[in-house]
Amino acid sequence: MNSVRIPSVIQENEGQYPFGAQIDLALKNILELCEHLGFKTYYDPKGYYGYAEIGEGEEMIGVLGHLDVVPAGKLDEWRTPPFEPVIQDEKIYGRGTQDDKGPTIASIFAVKALMNLGIPFHKRVRLIFGTDEETLWRCMNRYCELEEIPSMGFTPDSTFPLVYAEKGLLQLHLEGKNDTSLRLTAGNAFNAVPDHASYRGENRAELKAALKELDFAYEADSETVTVNGKSVHAQVTEKGINAINRLLIALKSIGYTSKTIEFVSEVVNEDPFGKRIFGECEDEESGKLKFNVGKIEMNEEIERLSIDIRIPVKSDKEEIVHLLSEKAREYGLEYKEFDYLRSIYIPKDHFLIETLMNEYQEVTKDTVSQPISSGGATYARAMNNTVAFGAVFPHQSKTEHQPNEYIELEAIFTAMIIYAKAIYRLTR
Repeated sequence: MNSVRIPSVIQENEGQYPFGAQIDLALKNILELCEHLGFKTYYDPKGYYGYAEIGEGEEMIGVLGHLDVVPAGKLDEWRTPPFEPVIQDEKIYGRGTQDDKGPTIASIFAVKALMNLGIPFHKRVRLIFGTDEETLWRCMNRYCELEEIPSMGFTPDSTFPLVYAEKGLLQLHLEGKNDTSLRLTAGNAFNAVPDHASYRGENRAELKAALKELDFAYEADSETVTVNGKSVHAQVTEKGINAINRLLIALKSIGYTSKTIEFVSEVVNEDPFGKRIFGECEDEESGKLKFNVGKIEMNEEIERLSIDIRIPVKSDKEEIVHLLSEKAREYGLEYKEFDYLRSIYIPKDHFLIETLMNEYQEVTKDTVSQPISSGGATYARAMNNTVAFGAVFPHQSKTEHQPNEYIELEAIFTAMIIYAKAIYRLTR
C-alpha cells in the first residue's frame, strides 16, 4: 500500500500537473506497479488519467478506480498518521484505504490472479485510473473524449452487493455581497459534512454561552472558538453533525446577521434533507434528497456557501434548481452552479447486474442482500453499462472521508476473489 503514502489531495494548477504533483505521483506509481505485474500501460501526456490493459479481442471490459483522496482533516483525530499505512487489528488504516486506493489495488491483483492462472482473456480488460474524482471529474471527461469506451464494467468505489441507481449530484455556490465585518472560512469539500468550524471574532464569550445553551459541542482557547461536528460523506449527511450549520445558528442566536447566517439558521438549520426548500423530495428507487453545506467563506467582498445536493433519480434537476434559487434570492444570495453529474439507473434484470450479483452470491453465500440505490457519486456515471460494485460489504462500516479511514484485510481479500470471478465471467 505504498500508494497510501502519497498525499494525493488536489492542488489546482501546481506546475505542469493539472491536479498537483502528488496526484501525478500517485498515478505514475500505480502505472509502474501495473507494468511490473505484466500489464500494458498508458499515461495521458497531460496527466489527467492512465490505464493498464491485458487481453485480446474487440470488446473491452472496464474497471474504473480513482487515486485522488480528500484532505485528512483534523490530524489530532487520527490514531495513526493519515498518509502512513498502518496495520492494526486486522485492518489497514490510512487515507484512501477504502476510498479508493485500496479497492483499486484489489482490482489490479484480482486481474493479476487470473493472469497467474494462465486464463486467456477473450475480451480486453482495462483498468482505468482517474485523478479528479473527488472534485470535477475532469479526468474522466478527458478520457471519454479521447479513448475507447468499455462495453461494460464496474467501479470498486462503493458497497456490495452492487449499486443499480445513483442519485443526481449537484454542487453549487450561493453567493452574495458581504455587507458585514465578519470574516469566516470553514469546511474542506462539498461532499463532506464539516466536522469543525472556527470563529476568531468578537463576542467569543457570548458565543460560548450560546453554544452551551444550544448543547452544541465546542472547544475554545484564548483566541478561537471551534464548533465540533461529525464528518461523514455527503451521501449520508443525516449521519453527520454539520459544524458550519451549528456555528451560524449560534452566531444568529447572539445577534449576528448576514445573508448566509440568515439562510442557514432560518432555512437549513440542521435538516439534512432540505425540506424547507424542497418539501418531501424522495422516490422508491433511491430514497430522500440529501442536502449538505460543505464549506463557507466570508471575506471582504463576498459571503459564499458551497452546497452538495443528492437528487433522487426520479426528481427533476431543473425544478430543484428553481426552488433553491428562489429561496436563496429571498436572502440576497445568488445560485451559481459548480458541477452536476446525472443520475443513473440500470434495471435489476440487466445482464451486467445479474452477472455481478451471481458472482457476489457464489463467493459470499449472501442471498439476502440485494442491489441497492445510493446517493454516492461514482465513476459508474461516466460511462454507460457501468455500476458500482463493492468494495465495502453490507456488514462493514463505511469510513471514507472520515478520520481513521480503514479497510479490513479479510474483507478486501474476499473482494479480490469476487472481482477475479466477475472479470472472468464478463470476459467469457
